[in-house]
Amino acid sequence: MENNRPIGVIDSGLGGLSVVMEMIRQLPNEQMIYLGDSERCPYGPRDAEEVRKFTQEMVDFLWIEHDIKMLVIACNTATAFMLEDLRKILPIPVLGVIHPGARAAIKKTTTKQIGVIGTSGTIASQAYEKALHGIDHTVLIKSLACPEFVVLAEKGCFSGEDGQEIVSNVLGTTFQDAGVDTLILGCTHYPLLAPMIQHAVGEHVHLISSGEETAREVSTLLHYHQLERNSRQQPHHFYYTTGSATAFQQLAERWMGAPISVAQVSLQHYVKEQTGLL
Repeated sequence: MENNRPIGVIDSGLGGLSVVMEMIRQLPNEQMIYLGDSERCPYGPRDAEEVRKFTQEMVDFLWIEHDIKMLVIACNTATAFMLEDLRKILPIPVLGVIHPGARAAIKKTTTKQIGVIGTSGTIASQAYEKALHGIDHTVLIKSLACPEFVVLAEKGCFSGEDGQEIVSNVLGTTFQDAGVDTLILGCTHYPLLAPMIQHAVGEHVHLISSGEETAREVSTLLHYHQLERNSRQQPHHFYYTTGSATAFQQLAERWMGAPISVAQVSLQHYVKEQTGLL
């Protein structure tokens, strides 16, 4: 029964669904519990303490209500500020999306010139620079904060001339002129805008989404900790949002291409005193 507990996935909104989709594809026997904090999205412009508080509340909810066996922090900003603390505190494996994305970029680049786009918080933390140079100190990195992109994704503006104009204006020629051949989408919302980003930077630039590499690492950790689900029943995935369930469901189904059920949840009761974990 221990192995049949679900995997928890948290994000500031819709973006983490790009990670969940890849996890479901690679790990079809595992159950996923997703929580997107759409009511307080985006996290990028917020200060570290706010991000830590909100992340704590999401973790407490999944821990109390669903007894998760693993936590995936699918928000780059939350990963940057909380990953190491949560790994020390929680008695389960905890995985972020920054190191998997960095590894994927190192594998793909041939020029060793890598671009990173992300929220203001993620870029300011230099988490990707640290992760990339921890793997290969010779790579050259060009970073750019793109806070407008989360707003586009949460509004469901995944394509169209207006969205393309915004994306192209934000990116400009930053990565085309820098000789970058690989661009890390350093926010899990950004894969929703991938076609517009690709058009803006040019077809010669490889876009890196952390979803595939993260799912692969989840599989490795499940095997290492002997936590693979052993039930033969088809897993039922749960999706929660702190915002409008209807709005979240409509956008999520449009992105995922499949019907899902979404419930709204309030995180006000899930505070430090209840778990003693954080």
